[in-house]
Amino acid sequence: MTARIIDGKAVAATVTAKARAAAEAFKAAAGRPPGLAVVLVGEDPASQVYVRNKSREAEAAGFRSEQHNLPATTSEAALLDLVARLNADPGIDGILVQLPLPKAIDASRVLTAIDPAKDVDGFHPVNVGLLAAGSAEKALVPCTPAGAMILVESAIGASLAGKQAVVVGRSNIVGKPVAQLLLQRDATVTIAHSRTADLPAICRTADVLVAAVGRPELIRGDWIKPGAVVIDVGIQRIPAPERGEGKTRLVGDVATAEAAAVASAITPVPGGVGPMTIAMLMANTVTAAHLREGLPRPAFNA
Repeated sequence: MTARIIDGKAVAATVTAKARAAAEAFKAAAGRPPGLAVVLVGEDPASQVYVRNKSREAEAAGFRSEQHNLPATTSEAALLDLVARLNADPGIDGILVQLPLPKAIDASRVLTAIDPAKDVDGFHPVNVGLLAAGSAEKALVPCTPAGAMILVESAIGASLAGKQAVVVGRSNIVGKPVAQLLLQRDATVTIAHSRTADLPAICRTADVLVAAVGRPELIRGDWIKPGAVVIDVGIQRIPAPERGEGKTRLVGDVATAEAAAVASAITPVPGGVGPMTIAMLMANTVTAAHLREGLPRPAFNA
């Protein structure tokens, strides 16, 4: 068996096109475009790239796009003041504060200060609670888990009834929310992690395996149930001496070549879950705009 490679770039392009169409419909109904404000504190190079890409996609989607670049010396009070101003701005539907923040700033306090209706990262306790309570349709769902679910749907359809799902990873950003989303699709869900006893055996039970543990190529091919769908959320850079001295390569949490010989479908790294994250940010912003104006929630599923 050779697994079908799930093309995250292609699926993300479809989601982005739906977001742009929904943004046009919103503008016609509300008389204004959806608005997204992205806040970057400090000069972390990776964060700068992420923020620039997010702002560029927002502009391309026809949003009102704001980017607030603050120095690393910014105080927590000053950042909270900016968040308060963005909360009060009726033309801003989504607020994203790029993580990580400088150590002097309490990230949880900042994220909690964001209006839950504008929390397009889905990290506010209100949105976390709605998702945990089985009310994903009322919540803004974190972008990476939401994107991962669309990739699952693209492989096996929307109904997961009767399927065994294993999530390897228990973070608040990916592991826990993706487990909640799988439960709401009627899968039977096991959450595992790096300290799970006999992790390979647990993984072999999965019809759907979501790897989000942050350990390069931890999950080997003989851990995969034949015919399983494998969603690899991890992305790490490791040395690649075969490419020359000092060279590196990107890998996920799954040994892709080994797993692809057993699975029915698998996401590559890069080009799998990664492109979905920004696409779902656009979708969340349009969704927030619709909900804030009392308009029907747009659909972005596969």
